[in-house]
Amino acid sequence: VQLQASGGGLVQAGGSLRLSCAASERTYSSHLMGWFRQAPGKEREFVAAIRWGSGRTYYTDSVKGRFIISKDGPKNTMYLQMNDLKPEETAVYYCTRGNSYSTIATDYNYWGQGTQVTVSS
Repeated sequence: VQLQASGGGLVQAGGSLRLSCAASERTYSSHLMGWFRQAPGKEREFVAAIRWGSGRTYYTDSVKGRFIISKDGPKNTMYLQMNDLKPEETAVYYCTRGNSYSTIATDYNYWGQGTQVTVSS
């Protein structure tokens, strides 16, 4: 499966962006789709995930209340609405697909190419 991430850009602190991730093949109910981010010189870190079938969502603590992960099943597309962005959240954001919930990047099978999010202070 190929994952195509889009929606990144430059935004001021406190601003919002919505990322999209389109899958080239059907996503099944057992799949877990998620977002990670990687800043220069840092490890790839978990941001949020959604179970495709149930819609159950998972977030890292630092984004709870500000980010919303969602899906459009018929379009095979996942979204990440990011609000009140902070400069330290500047990173390349990657979408991914796996079979089980995990905050560890190596537990996921497929990755998109990433989209750059830059938050200016």
